Amino acid sequence: MKEYILLIDTTDAKGLVYNISKVLFANNLNIEQNSEYVDEETKKFFMRTVISGDLNQNILLKELKEVLPVDSTIKLTTKAKKDIVLLATKESHVLGDLLIRYFDGEINANIKAVIGNHDYLRDLVEKFGIPYHHISADGMEREAHEDLVIEQIKEYDPEIIVLAKYMRILTSNFVETFPKQVLNIHHSFLPAFIGANPYKQAHHRGVKIIGATAHYVTNDLDEGPIISQDVVRVDHTFSWQDMRRAGRNVEKVVLSNALELLLEDKVFVYGNKTVIL
Repeated sequence: MKEYILLIDTTDAKGLVYNISKVLFANNLNIEQNSEYVDEETKKFFMRTVISGDLNQNILLKELKEVLPVDSTIKLTTKAKKDIVLLATKESHVLGDLLIRYFDGEINANIKAVIGNHDYLRDLVEKFGIPYHHISADGMEREAHEDLVIEQIKEYDPEIIVLAKYMRILTSNFVETFPKQVLNIHHSFLPAFIGANPYKQAHHRGVKIIGATAHYVTNDLDEGPIISQDVVRVDHTFSWQDMRRAGRNVEKVVLSNALELLLEDKVFVYGNKTVIL
């Protein structure tokens, strides 16, 4: 039977799970997996349910709205592969890791293209049979360059855009064109060491752990909702270059983990936080 993912976030209220389950049962749908969470501070309820069976989407959504609070957000998706586009600059470690995972069938998505503001990574990408578009920013205003990138992205109509070490600050126009679609990997355990050269910053502070953070891109630099993080231990013997080498390994894992969560529709965003179900 075909499987669907039902995502609900709403104001918490008594009997929500019962009412939702009753509607699913009445539509002859089977619950394969279910996860719930209530934020006690905001009284927000989150639910991710994998269901199977034959359904009429319009009828199901209508009946769910009838039993849920008026402020409810309801999303129903299939477990089909999502289309994604990757943006890159010169560094190959994160992009290469994603391409290898994709080649091995570990990424449940369709990588439609890679777009780079330099041509350094074309040979790497084309080895995997994926289109590579070089859109140079040389001699261009940021907004003019972004317009070309946006135009190219729109040709592929992706559900997710991954910044695979795309070392450019995006304008508000870009962020607003693709709301809650842009995933970034930051080479620091945010909110520490925001901005450029985080490993030099970390080395100067004598930190004992370094890490990486995957987050949604917003208009606030490196302050979007965090999806995944991890760390590795270091000590006083590490130069900032040693820290960078260790950090790059963490970056690859964190970004692939975050992408997997998005592809499986496990991420809820509220305020500047996420709930992972």
